Amino acid sequence: MRPDISVIVPTHNRNELLRLTLRSILAQRDVDLEIIVIDDGSPVNVSDIVATFGDARIRVIRHDRPSGVSTARNRGADAATGDWLAFCDDDDLWAPDKLARQLAAAADAGSTWSYAGAVHVNINHRITSGSPPPRPQQLLERLPYWTLMPGGSSNAIVKAEMFRDAGKWDPGLVNLADWDLWIRLGRLGTPACVVEPLVGYRVHAGNASGDIALVLREARMIDRRYGERVDYGELHHYLAWVCMRSGRRRLAARHFARATLNGAFASVARSATAIARAQLRLLLGNPVPFNPDPAWCQRAEAWLSDLKPA
Repeated sequence: MRPDISVIVPTHNRNELLRLTLRSILAQRDVDLEIIVIDDGSPVNVSDIVATFGDARIRVIRHDRPSGVSTARNRGADAATGDWLAFCDDDDLWAPDKLARQLAAAADAGSTWSYAGAVHVNINHRITSGSPPPRPQQLLERLPYWTLMPGGSSNAIVKAEMFRDAGKWDPGLVNLADWDLWIRLGRLGTPACVVEPLVGYRVHAGNASGDIALVLREARMIDRRYGERVDYGELHHYLAWVCMRSGRRRLAARHFARATLNGAFASVARSATAIARAQLRLLLGNPVPFNPDPAWCQRAEAWLSDLKPA
């Protein structure tokens, strides 16, 4: 029987992270799915890891040599048989009702793509931040200048036909390939939105977004491609938080300064307040994550708790 949705998981040498990611995908409720793992030249055999699940819904396609994450995603999409496509990075996590709720939202809105909310999760499986996603019109209005899509590539689902019409993933992009795709999808139609934290974006030392020089190069490519000036204030604000999460505080300070110089005054002010509060609580012996929205994050606690490694 043809699945409702095909989930494409590109992976390269992240075996332990991949196990938990696959657990969260296999736990999806009320949806028929297939999972296509693209082993992008990993030094160990990913098929052995997949075999431990004993689930016929997963299959592996192997690249003998790494071809890049966008090429891997496109290879999975070409092999997919579902009417819908979802992409999940090999280090991210999903709530068990993510796909079912996104499909329902898309059907209700008559949309051909759909997204949800997200939270950041650290290597100790603790939620560090998160806030509700933007509404569809707000997302579309900002896409030429900056992406407000939470959870990166692991969030949106899209009709397979629309994905092909949009031009698939750009193999020339890595960190900002998702933003580039959202721009093209947004030109074809308005997405549906599920205002729930259904994606866990795991923050760790191996995140691709840690390559700041690459992010900046790709931003300049998007700048030239679509004829709209990228919001470099928000870009540098984002990079400042990337640096904060990885402990590079001096570099973070430089990006906060560049964000301010590029007009992101309000965003930097909010971040400064959050950091000051976190430091104060640390001094008082009550450490908390940076910039949390407690009520929003609490809504993801239950399903993330069920996924915690033994």
